[in-house]
Amino acid sequence: MPLGLYVHVPFCSAICNYCNFNRGLFDEGLKARYVVALLAEIRRSAERTTGADTIFFGGGTPSLLEPAEIASLIAACRESFALAADAEITMEANPETVTPERLELFRAAGVNRLSYGVQSFRDEELRRLSRLHSASRAREAVAMARAAGFDNLSLDLMMWLPQQAVAEWLESVDGLIALDPDHASLYLLELYPNAPLRDEMARAKWSLAPDDDAAEMYLQAMERLDRAGYTQYEISNVARHNRVSRHNLKYWQDGEWLGFGCGAHSTRAGTRWKNISSTAEYIAAVGHGGQLGVDRRALSADEQLEEALFTGLRLTSGVDLDAIQARYGVDVWGRYGRELQPFVDEGLLIYDRRLRLTRAGMLLANEIMAVFISSNVR
Repeated sequence: MPLGLYVHVPFCSAICNYCNFNRGLFDEGLKARYVVALLAEIRRSAERTTGADTIFFGGGTPSLLEPAEIASLIAACRESFALAADAEITMEANPETVTPERLELFRAAGVNRLSYGVQSFRDEELRRLSRLHSASRAREAVAMARAAGFDNLSLDLMMWLPQQAVAEWLESVDGLIALDPDHASLYLLELYPNAPLRDEMARAKWSLAPDDDAAEMYLQAMERLDRAGYTQYEISNVARHNRVSRHNLKYWQDGEWLGFGCGAHSTRAGTRWKNISSTAEYIAAVGHGGQLGVDRRALSADEQLEEALFTGLRLTSGVDLDAIQARYGVDVWGRYGRELQPFVDEGLLIYDRRLRLTRAGMLLANEIMAVFISSNVR
């Protein structure tokens, strides 16, 4: 499988109260120095005969970069790797950061897939998440993207928000369907320990719906998306025909990728590492030719197997057990079957030379996947 290239852009117009990504407030001077450092890192990592077929600009808010800067980064990737002519080039964007003119220039720069962080189509929920855009602005941003020629558009939604009931969540799902994106990602809100949103919830006495309601949110959303003609291909992702995220599939299909920028993660030849997290320290390290990768470690054979099973099981197509045996020399059912059989009996897992979660099983994915760790620990 060709490499995926990930380019991290850590700048945001505002810091969302739930976010735990590697990011900071936008600073024009720091941004300019950062782009120079990114270009240098990409070029010094060059493997001109190594094939790559995806570039993913994530963040942060990559749409805060100038189109010319995005163009220069894409050009550096093309110069440094054997980038496929039909490469999928994704840029994450927030609705408030785009204009018709900027979108046309991003498209001309080479971006051919756009991913909007919408999160909700209810203004009250957006305010609770400290998002800068409104529901109407999100709809305008979608129209702008279509007018600029983007025919591969993804929208993100978040469920299980503070004070959110099932019916309110489904309003956002219906709002997304009405806009007819090519791809959609639906995620549960995860509150990390020091998230400011935790304190705001305590002060305002906002609560989360019961777990049973969260499960109902997921199941009803997927049923509506089914009826609207979308195909679920991963626990949290659906797509129109030929519009799955080719880049993200690398994470779920035991692929390899190189990450550029502060805090970016890479996986290659059984080794995993991440870059220095601090933006300023990253720029300085690139400038003096220092070591960027930290926490570098070689994954054991069992760890590689576990990750292939964990990530592969997230896909609706599941895990090809013959391919796993060919690559890792392990009979998966022979090793784990005794502990997995109860999940098959309960209708949560399907075993037919592939291992696949049913939709009900996706609600208990972590419990099922824990089998792969517990068996190896013993």
